[in-house]
Amino acid sequence: RYFTRGVPSEDGRVVTRQESGRSEDFYRDRWRHDKEVRSTHGVNCTGSCSWRVFVRDGIISWEVQATDYPETGPDMPGQEPRGCPRGASFSWYVYNPARVRYPYVRGRLLDLWRDAREIHEDPVDAWASIADDPQKTAAYKSARGHGGFVRSTWDEMLELSAAAHIHTIKKYGPDRVGAVSPIPAMSPVSHISGSRYVALTGGTQLSFYDWYADLPPASPQVFGEQTDVPESADWWNASYLMIWGTNVPVTRTPDAHFMVEARYRGQKVAVVSPDYAEHVKFADDWLPVPPGADSALAMAMGHVVLKEFYVDKQTPFFIDYATRFTDLPFLVLLREVEGAYAADRFLTAADLSAADPEAHLSAADPEAAWKTVVWDKRAAGPAVPNGSQGFRWSEQEQGRWNLELGEIEPALTLLDVDHETVEVLLPRFDTTPAGTLRRSVPVVHLGGRPVTTVFDLLLAQYGVARKGLPGRWPETYEDDEPYTPGWQEKFTKISAATVTRVAREFALNAEATNGRSMILMGSGVNHWFHADITYRAVMTLLLACGCVGRNGGGWAHYVGQEKIRPLTGWSTLAAALDWTRPPRHNCGTEWYYLATDQWRYEQFGPDALASPLAQGQLKGKTTIDALVQAERLGWQVTYPTFDRNPLLLAEEAAQAAQEGRFLNDYMVEELSQGRLRFSVEDPDDPVNWPRLLFIWRANLLGSSGKGHEYFIRHLIGSDVDNLRAEETPPQQRPKDVVWRESAPMGKLDLLVTLDFRMTSTGAFADVILPAATWYEKADLSCTDMHPYIH
Repeated sequence: RYFTRGVPSEDGRVVTRQESGRSEDFYRDRWRHDKEVRSTHGVNCTGSCSWRVFVRDGIISWEVQATDYPETGPDMPGQEPRGCPRGASFSWYVYNPARVRYPYVRGRLLDLWRDAREIHEDPVDAWASIADDPQKTAAYKSARGHGGFVRSTWDEMLELSAAAHIHTIKKYGPDRVGAVSPIPAMSPVSHISGSRYVALTGGTQLSFYDWYADLPPASPQVFGEQTDVPESADWWNASYLMIWGTNVPVTRTPDAHFMVEARYRGQKVAVVSPDYAEHVKFADDWLPVPPGADSALAMAMGHVVLKEFYVDKQTPFFIDYATRFTDLPFLVLLREVEGAYAADRFLTAADLSAADPEAHLSAADPEAAWKTVVWDKRAAGPAVPNGSQGFRWSEQEQGRWNLELGEIEPALTLLDVDHETVEVLLPRFDTTPAGTLRRSVPVVHLGGRPVTTVFDLLLAQYGVARKGLPGRWPETYEDDEPYTPGWQEKFTKISAATVTRVAREFALNAEATNGRSMILMGSGVNHWFHADITYRAVMTLLLACGCVGRNGGGWAHYVGQEKIRPLTGWSTLAAALDWTRPPRHNCGTEWYYLATDQWRYEQFGPDALASPLAQGQLKGKTTIDALVQAERLGWQVTYPTFDRNPLLLAEEAAQAAQEGRFLNDYMVEELSQGRLRFSVEDPDDPVNWPRLLFIWRANLLGSSGKGHEYFIRHLIGSDVDNLRAEETPPQQRPKDVVWRESAPMGKLDLLVTLDFRMTSTGAFADVILPAATWYEKADLSCTDMHPYIH
């Protein structure tokens, strides 16, 4: 096809020529397609964005953001645009050179397998002839990480993997099989496909959110749940937003517009960030805190809020909120320490019953030890309000697990009642070594022991002085006393005046809006050691201002796509609860700690991290000693659990039952006589090794294998581990754990990974199986940051 185009020349004449339209055809051809597919990207970015994918001749041609989300609300911005340039280029992964398209196996292992299959008719016997021969296993384990993969077939690799699985279960037990697949919210069907298989065969599913440090431990510590946070649209409802440890435009790209647009609604933004990052340009106030000094800043802000809004004046909204929705009015027992007192534990209904048998609280109440106590101002005595753990599980008082106070009027402080004053010791960690503070609190005596409220202890910890309480207290915000704005200056280099003003503004906004002050947080703080303490200081600030549980307020924490919306259905399928329960679930932290022998290299014990008021309970213990104690007491479980195949152990227990012994009695007798031991007491015994590891939807060694060198040497067994650490000297070694002079190398008999690309985990695997990308399979995707499922 030709057309005529006129081009004016320099002298004004028009030059006419005929030319081909192929360039325009090429441009139009670029956007032609046969069909459109709706998809998303199952990455751990919390976006879960919907994409239109255009396909031509079976090949992905291009992709573009979807713009047909339902409206969030009539007075709020829409969800779109949801997407980013990274998502727009995902099709590159489908066709890139690192794509895994066929089953691969390590060459040395394949030679051994094919030789064994020629000799043994049964594949399980063939695998046993390899796995039980130290020379053969050393041959292919040492080659891990060196390449040497050869292409195989699905049938051959499935047979090899299944034979290894059966042999492992038969010889060692199903709990010697581990499985790793993170973040089910990003593709729950794909997650279920493996986790259900592992659960049905008795294997161990490892956690992920805690291991790669995305789980904020302060969340279960304070709120009792994983990470309950608002979706990103709620940022729009905040009238004061503090961004702390998360670079929203970069790490929350599809959600950032809710923060950006809220300025037109009058939202004030304060950013806590050590560097002038992308999100700082949106700030009204920038607090450039040095890395790791966030705790000092949060404590100083809390000092201002508690002093000005609880002591200098009593803010009705804050007082009511703290009384009804927090543990601040609950009573705490004090114990004597060094001529003073220290906080012990919550006072419970069981303590009251033991002290006064005539009390209306029955000592026969089996849940009494789990029912906490307040001081009732109306009755001028202790009372047990609804809502504590004891009411949740009570069979006698079903339906009382709520926060209705009824006639009870809890006292937030014992200063308001007839009281005495005692000195308390409070830990401080801003000195080396850690020390204590001496401050005073009001107390009453119950059952012969002094008790005070959480609120009274909190004010003492923050250094907020009150009339009638003697001792050394800061007099002004500029005093260099923990935890004043002046004290934090030496750690943060942020002026006391700035910290005071921002904290005051935050609280004043919460008072005026009934809690619409929000702190948006992320891994910038969470990935620091002792992040739970930093977070609890931040949470205290929010709870003191009545923000948690309020639209536009509270704690907005995001470090991954961890929230799966269809939880009930997913849990049933993923853990095979419709067939058997409970499943074997293990905290990945303990499993990796033991399997990779990192406990053999520790140079200090848990007592180095203990509170100065810990009374020496951890003195002389190593971390693995503490883990052994936790397992013996039932606080923790690790797999494998015992140094015996659980299938054989179950048979022995069944035989004991036929002889008239109860199962519990049999287990206690076996443990007490030393015939049965926890595997954690001797993790380097070959009978306690994990033997088989399935990995899918994860790059364990590349992205979350903390202590990579230990993984490579002790779990993988490759000779390219580059481990330089020295083992713990004899005088610092564990006391309750067997120390074997020769540390094992290559505990795993087989490592199988499924992935659509060659990752660093694949480089060390024995078998690599190809997987579909998110554009090539049917699945779901959901996140806690928006209400949609794709």
